[in-house]
Amino acid sequence: MAEAGTVAPRRHRGHWSAAPHRAASRAGHGLRVIPIRGNVDTRLRKVAEGELDAVVVASAGLVRLDRLPEATELLDPMLMLPAPAQGALAVECRADDGELVEALGALDHKPTRSAVIAERALLATLEAGCSAPVAALAELAEDDDGGEEIYLRGAVVSPDGSHAVKLSRTGTLADAELIGRRLAADLLDAGADTVLGEVHNDPHP
Repeated sequence: MAEAGTVAPRRHRGHWSAAPHRAASRAGHGLRVIPIRGNVDTRLRKVAEGELDAVVVASAGLVRLDRLPEATELLDPMLMLPAPAQGALAVECRADDGELVEALGALDHKPTRSAVIAERALLATLEAGCSAPVAALAELAEDDDGGEEIYLRGAVVSPDGSHAVKLSRTGTLADAELIGRRLAADLLDAGADTVLGEVHNDPHP
């Protein structure tokens, strides 16, 4: 049986396992998910030294470290949504330093900001923490009038992957936070609260 490592197995077990399980099935093997710890070097070394058959890491981290070529497969977001605000970078400064605030404003990427606002609003409305199996991805798409709109997808998955609620919403960039809150409400109406309840009662965090 093939063994794949991940830093947060409970969070991703049900959500990301579909693609690796398919790959393992094509090779005639099952798949066992192994919890691991350590930085990117440590995790990749576990594969290089034969301790694990694969590891699942965030591609954003590999890109920043210029190590993306070491990935043998990139999982499509249609198969596996990332954690909310995955890969986003932020710069924090003193609010009373107007000159610095203005200078940093040049670094602000408004489409990314809108996407992150939508994803984080979804997470906050669900009242879910970083260990919760919640995924979200906001992307910019062209609306019917040729302008830009946010396409937000969200998912909540049970610890064992047996239950999942996945929905989406669209809206304007100006309504990013509202889109996130409304999609979270849609997820709750569809049973996400029950799934999150399973997480709280999971004896294996």
